[in-house]
Order: sequence, then structure tokens, then C-alpha cells
Amino acid sequence: MRIPDMPRPRSLAGQLFAMQAVLIAVLVAGYALFTYVSDRTQAEDAAGRQARAVARSVADSPSVRSAIQAPNPTAELQPYALRVMRDTEVDFVTIMNPQGIRWTHPDESQIGQRFRGNTAKALKGGTFTETYTGTLGASVRAVTPVEDANHRVVGLVSAGIKVESISKRVQDQVTALFAVAGCALALGAIGTYVINASLRRHTHGMNAAELSRMHDYHQAALHAVREGLLMLDGQYRVALINDGGRELLGVSGEVVGTSVAELGLPAPLTGALLASEPRVDEVHLAADRVLVVNTSPVSGGERRGTVVTLRDVTELQSLMGELDSERGFTQALRSQAHEAANRLHTVVSLIELGRAAEAVDFATAELELAQALTDQVVSAVSEPVLAALLLGKTAQANERGVELVVSQESGMDDGLLPESLPARDLVTILGNLIDNAVDAAQGSVGARVTVTARTEGDALLFRVADTGAGVDPAHASLVFERGFSTKPAGPGGRGLGLALVRQAVHRHEGTLSVAEAAGGGAEFEVRLPLRAAAASRVSGAGASGAGASGAGATSGGGRG
Repeated sequence: MRIPDMPRPRSLAGQLFAMQAVLIAVLVAGYALFTYVSDRTQAEDAAGRQARAVARSVADSPSVRSAIQAPNPTAELQPYALRVMRDTEVDFVTIMNPQGIRWTHPDESQIGQRFRGNTAKALKGGTFTETYTGTLGASVRAVTPVEDANHRVVGLVSAGIKVESISKRVQDQVTALFAVAGCALALGAIGTYVINASLRRHTHGMNAAELSRMHDYHQAALHAVREGLLMLDGQYRVALINDGGRELLGVSGEVVGTSVAELGLPAPLTGALLASEPRVDEVHLAADRVLVVNTSPVSGGERRGTVVTLRDVTELQSLMGELDSERGFTQALRSQAHEAANRLHTVVSLIELGRAAEAVDFATAELELAQALTDQVVSAVSEPVLAALLLGKTAQANERGVELVVSQESGMDDGLLPESLPARDLVTILGNLIDNAVDAAQGSVGARVTVTARTEGDALLFRVADTGAGVDPAHASLVFERGFSTKPAGPGGRGLGLALVRQAVHRHEGTLSVAEAAGGGAEFEVRLPLRAAAASRVSGAGASGAGASGAGATSGGGRG
């Protein structure tokens, strides 16, 4: 059995329209009822004043006084009363003697009959009005005396307007009022419909429950999503930011309503957020993170703002750097394997020629050179990760025609680094500095890169010098900015390595500087403070590193 679909709740716009229509209808109906009651009361009062004025005018007329004295008052008063009724638009004018016997009446059959109503006040010389039901039905009437020259009451005059006529007048007014009210209701309904149609477009026809549920989902999603979400209005002010966005951008406090330019972000990242055109998967640095930034403008006939998504790729960028190093190592190993094969063929050929002694000398020399390189690097830097990095970079540099030297000043024992200074960050720092130096030295006369890695006091010192063209002093403050490079952009872009170095150094509260090397070229120096936990091991390591290596390690042997 199929369960019938429940009726969908009316949308918020529809509810507002219905409420406003009912409100307008109730107001109009209430005003119409109030007007009807008020107008009826006012109409009765006006009818009473009109009847009183007509009755007094008739009673004060000299012709009426003289006709009352005539033998047949009706003959003169009846035409006069009918004429007054027609001219003053009252329903009856009745003239009678003090005993209430009618001399005039709209219905001539009632002439000579007794007047139906109160006359006591009039007989005493007063004029009064009342609502009374007589021969013509309910009416508002006035009764006044007719006095002679001696102020004696010689007759009575009653003029009145039927209640039915009064009601008809009020009904005509109320009908006109309802017509105006109907027009007002129609105009109000049209205006309400137009406003609510606009509201329906903005709420997409959703009712209040749906909007409330969407708001709850919206808030839950903002707090649950780890990626950063930032929404900017048309003036590039922060309209919304989730928890992930605050963490990735390194902002705190209330930033909604703050301009992007006032958030204190790096200039390249600020420029990307302020750009009018979309940005797709751009890599930017923010504080101690590497971010992938995407921006998309929100438009609906005019620019309404920008939606920005942020992804943290700090770990990914570090792994990519390590992968690049591994690829370099692989290429170096492949090249060295090819070189080793050539040397092996040489040894075999010497043996086949019966020159075994020369074959042994050739092989021994190669082994001694490779071992000497390894021994020199390891004796200078016994920390295994950095030693492996230097050996790999030595092979890579050799493949590119650059001699990589570990200076005699280097000295770093295994186990020296505290847990707060992970080897991965050291690989990022030293590896990128070496790559940058090899790039700069390649192609120069006597291409050479000198690396120093040692402890100095309570700090870890890295110094990388090259024989390249050096750094223009005007660019000294720019070389660490993301995207800056004096070389043409390659397929993957340039200018990120030194920016990552600066970021890692900043993360560990170190210092980074660049100066001119002693033999020309550039010299980059990094100082990283060692934590108090490792301070006791620093002094001994510094002493042992002073004479760690003799002539320095070079890449001349081709050992990787």
C-alpha cells in the first residue's frame, strides 16, 4: 500500500503573503465596521438636527400661526407641509393641535387621527427629539410647540426622517467605503505578492523549517570541514570564515567585516584574495603553512563577492621535496651504475689482456676514492639523515658539473638534534639551499658549492656558498618571497624553494640571511636555536666538529 505524500509546508514567502493578506483584510473589515457604526450614529444625530431645524422653522412661520386660527386648518396647512417635506427632504411634517389631533400627514387618511408619540415636553414649551415607531415606521423625529403672541401653545409641529432612510444613507456610504477598501486590499495584495515573489527568489521557495535546517547544516559543515573556507563581500571584506580558514591563515579574534588587506597576510596571498579573476590551485605561503588557494567570484548581474577555498599542503609539499630528492638520487645512481659498468668493463678488459696488476690498481683507486668521499662526509656530519642528503646532493651536483664541498668547519654528531627539530625540516632547509646554490653555480668558472653544517653555541648553523653570479643587494629582501627568481620559469615554476626555507626557519624561530660569499657568488646562512633539552650535548659537539674533516669532501669521485 502506497503511503500518500504529505503536503509540503507552505514556503516562508507564502506564509508571509497569507499573513499580510489576512492582516490587511482584518484591518479593512474592522475599519469598515467602525465606520459603519460611527456613520450610523452621526447620521442619526444629523437627522435629529435636521428634523429639529425643520420643525422649528415650520412652528415659527407666521402663515402656520394664522392657518391654525382658521376654521379649517388642514386646507391651508396640508399643501404647505407637503411642500416643506419636498424642499427639506424629510419624510414627514405633521402639524397638530395641542391635543395631538393631526391637521397634516403624508398619508391623508391619517389626518384627524391622534399623533403617535410623546408631546408632553412640547406642551410645556420645549423642543425635543426622539426615535419613535409611528404610522410610517421607526423614525427620528423632533416635536416643537407653536405659540401665539401671548406665548400660549396653540399647536404642535413634528418633523422626522425614517430610520430606514438613514440606514440607506449609511449603507451607501459603507458601500463606497467597502469599494475603496477592496481597492486598497487589492493593491496591498499585489504589493505583498510582488515583495514576497522577490523574497521567494531569495529564499528559493523554502519554508522556515527548511531554512532553519539548512542553517543548522551550514553551521555544522563549516565547523566539520577541515579545509579552509573564506567568503568575501563585494568590498573584499570577510563575510564568513570557518574554523579551518582561521587555522590555515593564522588569524584569530573577530575578523568578520575586516578587509582582507588588514588581516596581515603575506603580500602574494593578499594579492590572490583581492584579484578579480578566478585563481585555480595556486600555491601560496601563509605563516608556517603551504596553501593551495582557489578563488571564484560570486556574481548575479554584478559582483557580489568571492568564495575562497584553502587546502593545507604543507606535508604534501615536504613529501614532494623528499620525492624530488629521491628522484635525483635515483638519477645519480643510474648514472653511477652506467659509470660503474664502464669501469667494470675496463677491469675485465685489463684482465683479459693479461694485465691483472693494472686491473687491481684501477679498481682499488676507484674504491678508495668513493670510500674517502663517504668517510669525509660522515666524519663531518654523522647525523644519518643529513649525511645521506649531502652524499646524494654531492652525486647530483657532480652530474651537473658542480663540485660540492663539505667545509672543514662542519661538525655534527648523531643524536644531537632534539625532537623539536625534526630531520624533515632540516632536509627542507639544507636541501633547498643546496639546490639553489647548484642552480646558481652551474655553468660558472670553477663551479663550486661549499656547505657548512655545525653547532655554534646553542644554535645549529647551516651555511651554503656558491660561485655563481651572487644576489643583487636590491633583491636581498625579495629572494625569500614565493615566486621570486632570477631564472626563467620552468615547467613547474620557480621561486618556491627559498620561500619554503624561510617558512621552516620561521617555524623554528631561527634566522635566515644572504650575503656575498668570500670568493664571489652568494652565501646563505641559517641559524636554528637548539632547545634547552639538547644544550648539554651542544658544547661537546662543537668542539669535536672543529677538526672533523681535513681537505673537505668533493664530488670528484662520482660516488653518490
